[in-house]
Amino acid sequence: MKEVKCQVKVLVACEESQRVCTAFRELGHEAYSCDIQECSGGHPEWHIQGDALPLINGRCTFVTMDWTLHEITGKWDLIIAHPPCTYLSAVTTRHLSLKCTSAEKVVDRLWKVSESAVFFMQFALADCERICVENPMGFMSKLWRKPDQTVHSYYFAESKDDIENYQKKRTCFWLKNLKPLKAINSLPPPEPYKYTTTGKAVYFTDNHGKIDGLNSDSNSAKARSKTFLGIARAMAEQWGK
Repeated sequence: MKEVKCQVKVLVACEESQRVCTAFRELGHEAYSCDIQECSGGHPEWHIQGDALPLINGRCTFVTMDWTLHEITGKWDLIIAHPPCTYLSAVTTRHLSLKCTSAEKVVDRLWKVSESAVFFMQFALADCERICVENPMGFMSKLWRKPDQTVHSYYFAESKDDIENYQKKRTCFWLKNLKPLKAINSLPPPEPYKYTTTGKAVYFTDNHGKIDGLNSDSNSAKARSKTFLGIARAMAEQWGK
């Protein structure tokens, strides 16, 4: 008997790269990326340019960048959100220290941390049965709860020669009614590609994704924030059922 595949309605919030959206689309699902920026993934017909918050509870109409009107009559089947981590990552901690930052700047920074945390939580508490909110390890682990899963991109590399995915970069997932992603290999962690003068190991992703000319725009924050293709494929294959 032929297996009948069920199409899943997916909202990928705060994603201009369309990597996760495209992975779901390739498997036949109705996925849309949404971001205040224009998409760079090459599929404006799948991209909603604007604020994702009015859409997260479903039962909505929206226009994609090709000026096509769409309607979601019920809830989304799955939401995958990538809220900005600028003020939520552990790196920002040093900017909250009065030892090296003025009191005025610390107060301003704390307001931005609070706003970012509220934005994060609106995705986590959306009216949707299955939710993944992605962020690096940082403030949400203390302000809310620890992530349900932490992965590295090399978990989803085809081999050590898969340089795009065989990299060490920690990513955290806060999950609702989703099983943690299963690694597709048993590869060891990649070795650092250099060490600093103080002996600190430096990985591919510590240098904003730049290595030997790979990815000409890899020094930008936008390139650094893109979901690894291996992780995107794993999301679509394991959560799109």
